[in-house]
Amino acid sequence: MIIAPSVLTADLADLGHACKEAVSAGLNWLHLDVMDGNFVPNLTFGPPVIAKLRKALGKGPTFDAHLMISNAEDCFQQYIDAGCDHISVHAEAVTHLHRCLTAIREAGATVGVTLNPSTPADIALEVLPEVDLVLIMSVNPGFGGQSFIPTVEKKIRILKHAIDAQVAAGGRPVQIQIDGGVKSHNIAMLREWGVSNCVVGSGLFNDSASVADNLAIIHSALE
Repeated sequence: MIIAPSVLTADLADLGHACKEAVSAGLNWLHLDVMDGNFVPNLTFGPPVIAKLRKALGKGPTFDAHLMISNAEDCFQQYIDAGCDHISVHAEAVTHLHRCLTAIREAGATVGVTLNPSTPADIALEVLPEVDLVLIMSVNPGFGGQSFIPTVEKKIRILKHAIDAQVAAGGRPVQIQIDGGVKSHNIAMLREWGVSNCVVGSGLFNDSASVADNLAIIHSALE
């Protein structure tokens, strides 16, 4: 199980320090929530901030960019140039999904497709041989403080079955990542469903404990 801290929930006034704290705790996959104020109503950060984080953290951690933007087909290269190792794009926001995924891989990054809670698994199944990761949103993107949507279980189990079949046939292994409402009380359940990569925000970055202490609670839940 990869635990991917969502840096958006960290102290944005001292984002570099927060990311370094996560990496020091053993978290080497950083989830970067990019929002454009168009595809989703909120606005976060873009390539300049990511480039500064890459410079501050060096080449070690994986930068996982979740592009909640309407023009990913036109600007994904900017995120790769800024230091992102992985790019996930929303199926709902990309006009030519196969072409976009192929272009991202050819540009040198691993690639993922993201599904909103109401988007069926079939969309990801269409491109499953082309991706390294499927990101399942368990809340509606662009808003904080939402409750976990449990009906995503069916979608995850469908994808897990298809991925296992693809690997058994000699195809590409694919991670299932989930984002939204992941806490210590449900993370073991998510692993049982087939999730292999969990984006965790306030469960790691909060004022009640350090990232290392919160991570220990999550590891205990998984054990």
